[in-house]
Amino acid sequence: MSKVLARQQTDDADRALRRELYFFTLYRLLEAALLVFFLFGPVTGLIEPLRHALLARSIALSYLFIAALLFVFGRRGELRSQTLTGIAADLFFGFLAMHTMPAAGTGIALMLLFNVGAAALLLPPRYGLGAAAVAVAALFGEYVWSTLDADGDPRTLAEPMMFSIGYVAIATLTSILGRQMRESYDLAERRGAEAAHLGEINELIIRRLRTGVLLVDRGDRIRLANEAAMLLLGDAGESVDLQGHRSLAVAAPELARRLERWRQDGTHNDSPLQLAPDLPEVVPRFTRLLAGSEQVLIFLDDTSLLSRHAESMTLATLGRFSASLAHEIRNPLAAINYAVQLLEESDDVPTAERRLLEIIRQQGQRMNGIVENVLGMARREPAKPEHVELIGFSHQFVEEYLASHPLDLDTLRATGNVTRLPVLIDPRQLHQVLTVLVHNALTYGRMPGEPARVTVHVHPDDAGLPCIDVLDRGPGIPESVSSRLFRPFFTTSSHGTGLGLYIARELCRANQATLDYVPMPGGGGCFRIRLIGSHTLLTA
Repeated sequence: MSKVLARQQTDDADRALRRELYFFTLYRLLEAALLVFFLFGPVTGLIEPLRHALLARSIALSYLFIAALLFVFGRRGELRSQTLTGIAADLFFGFLAMHTMPAAGTGIALMLLFNVGAAALLLPPRYGLGAAAVAVAALFGEYVWSTLDADGDPRTLAEPMMFSIGYVAIATLTSILGRQMRESYDLAERRGAEAAHLGEINELIIRRLRTGVLLVDRGDRIRLANEAAMLLLGDAGESVDLQGHRSLAVAAPELARRLERWRQDGTHNDSPLQLAPDLPEVVPRFTRLLAGSEQVLIFLDDTSLLSRHAESMTLATLGRFSASLAHEIRNPLAAINYAVQLLEESDDVPTAERRLLEIIRQQGQRMNGIVENVLGMARREPAKPEHVELIGFSHQFVEEYLASHPLDLDTLRATGNVTRLPVLIDPRQLHQVLTVLVHNALTYGRMPGEPARVTVHVHPDDAGLPCIDVLDRGPGIPESVSSRLFRPFFTTSSHGTGLGLYIARELCRANQATLDYVPMPGGGGCFRIRLIGSHTLLTA
């Protein structure tokens, strides 16, 4: 895996050097064109006499053709192969041209100095220094060839030696420069990827914040808004002005006025503000995006969330107090139950008074159930979410419930309109919530004189979130009662504790899920659990 990543980073760095390769191929094309111009143009006398005239012209034309091909196709293929092909053509045709045009030999060798340096810049160090070594060998080879030629070579050995030192020096320097360029590019790529990743995380955090966040520019145009802010603005948040921009003055005029007053004198108005009818009140807070910037961040604190938080703190304190009180009640309650059991076994208790013992036993059991619920609420463990396939889980739950709770004439079944629905939740706590809902549906969700028909239905909602509906065919729940269903200790039954639905909703909240009662138009009741999917963070 590390080799693959290293190879990928190398390819990315090579792509960054494509512009340099383009200029390299353009320079090669100019070199070839210059040779053709000197051989076929009006200035042929500048490079005469030619040692092999026909060969010199053939070399110039061939080099121009190869240079043109490399220029045209220089942006395709692998950088390394393109550069190796180019430097091989440069050295081959260049030193042949030096031999056939001795008058221009020094100039050609000087031009090749750039070719060697450019190749060392674009290639890995070993290839770049290898190209310089080949150039040095070709330089001395051409010198020996020219010396052995019949015409001889007027140049001294010092010239190829000096050019050789130049080739090696320029190749070494540009190779080091090329390596530093690749390392800098790799570092910039990593830093850029990390910055992009952090940007995505920040955006995700802002989107998932329960606090509404708006970014407003100098003209009070809404540049950014998270999901919570759009919900708090309502339908007005989608309104646009005449220029087609979302304007704060159009979406929330009172909020725009408060922002203007804050810009003028810096005063905050902490009184709650309702941005749209039937939506919760908010408390706006303003802050500049940067020091001296005209862009302003507006935080909209939902007062209902603050109220729920205060309620949760109160209930948590009450839960701790209730737990300690339940521990104190448990011991005398156990003694009472034990005494009732002994009295029921005694033959000295008159038959007329055994009804009183039965009432004491029933109420003792009810008290014991309340104590158990309070203790369970107080020592509830945090959620341990796992990946759960909801369709299979619902069928397994129904099978286990039927095995441990014979229903006689009542029916309980699991249905779903999809084949698979993955979620992320604590399966033990979901099992506990479903047990409460199914028990309530079987107990209260029936018409008088008829068996209960309960369905655990799994489906995605309109937003694609997985849901579990516990449906019954009973008389339903009046609106006056449904608004208080999830309050602790609220019950309409003389045998209930009023803690089952409250604990069920708290367990759902611990798993970032919701539990609500949904009235059914055709009759019956529906308790809906809306969960989060197994890949919500990745797709949001």
